[in-house]
Amino acid sequence: MLALSATATLVALLLAGVIVAGILGRVVTQGIDRRLDAQLALIATAVGKDGTLDRTRLRQVQGALDAGPGWRWRVEAPALELGSEDFPQIEAGRPEHLTGAGGRGHVRPIEGLSRDGDAVHGRALRLETPGGAVTIFATAPRDIIERPVRDALLPLLGMLATIGALLGLAALSQIRLGLRPVRRLRDGVAAVRDGSIERVDEAQPEELRPLAEELNALVRDNAAALASARASAANLAHALKTPVATLALDLRDDPRAAQVERIDTTIRHHLSRARLDSSSIRAVTRVAPALEALVHTISQLHASRNITVEVDSARDYAVAIGPSDFDELLGNLIDNAARYARTGVAIEVQPDGRMLRFEVSDDGPGIPAAERDRATAPGVRLDERGDGHGFGLAIARELAALHGGALKLEEAAQGGLAATVTLPMSKRTMP
Repeated sequence: MLALSATATLVALLLAGVIVAGILGRVVTQGIDRRLDAQLALIATAVGKDGTLDRTRLRQVQGALDAGPGWRWRVEAPALELGSEDFPQIEAGRPEHLTGAGGRGHVRPIEGLSRDGDAVHGRALRLETPGGAVTIFATAPRDIIERPVRDALLPLLGMLATIGALLGLAALSQIRLGLRPVRRLRDGVAAVRDGSIERVDEAQPEELRPLAEELNALVRDNAAALASARASAANLAHALKTPVATLALDLRDDPRAAQVERIDTTIRHHLSRARLDSSSIRAVTRVAPALEALVHTISQLHASRNITVEVDSARDYAVAIGPSDFDELLGNLIDNAARYARTGVAIEVQPDGRMLRFEVSDDGPGIPAAERDRATAPGVRLDERGDGHGFGLAIARELAALHGGALKLEEAAQGGLAATVTLPMSKRTMP
């Protein structure tokens, strides 16, 4: 918007400069033409009705014809030609009606070059007499037209530049002032996203009030849809919980009991998700203490393998996700890395715009690129060894997406798997 305004202002000022320069040139040219026409009229008083020239009269007016260096005159009569010795080569323009010389004949503008190659401007008067046509020429250096225009343009250009700068500052101030409500609305939407407020302020300018109302309606609809989804998941989980528990008792010593246990684990997971507060205010988790607790717990779980878990740059970040969801999401990723690591796990935490990026990498065997998408599908285990159920990466992906983030699997620098998850940072003040 600012670039468009600046471009429009610059174009307008350039056009104004060109137009003013043209007007100045025309005004100066008209002034010079009036002086040249006066010379023509003065010389015409020496032309008799029969086309003869009165030399005495010419000598009388010759002093008035000398207006300065470069001013020249010439008379071409049927029997005689008189005038300045260094009269320039000229080309006559279209004829005009003469305003001087008693209204006799027609005057035409002329342009030409002096013997020194300098441009000249002049006027030519043609008088029709019984003795033949008489043409009178008067010329002046074109520089006397261009010099005043140049002298006037220099301060004019400075004035236009000043006006342009002032208009640019005014446009910048106007745009910044005009966009201030938009920035406030943007900050309100960001605060809703990170859980600081429930709705954006609808006390907006008239143009933005409908947008604020629609945003609040969208927030309400999303909250209602989320509550409905959670209720449906809770109802389904509750409906399945008792039959699965009964089935587990019946299959207590059956090899298929492990599959029933996996189903029960999934049901309990969704029951715990359904117990979360369904309001639109998101919980906030401080990253450093939460990671420290997770690292301590997982290090204890894998203490027999001497696996080291290192955290880099956790600092005092906060993310818009509940502590239980954070523990489940990062805990699954860290435990999965520690399970397959040979010597250690590295956790790097870095801001990425409005998001916080967690990279959990290990030096284990990793996952082939062709299998990484399938690895995040629920219940899929690429390695059947161990006691995993195949839900860790799937749960991590689900929780990341639920809170506005994403999970990405890549190859780590150590050769193992690098699981990168992004979560929205929170600006909400925590006790």
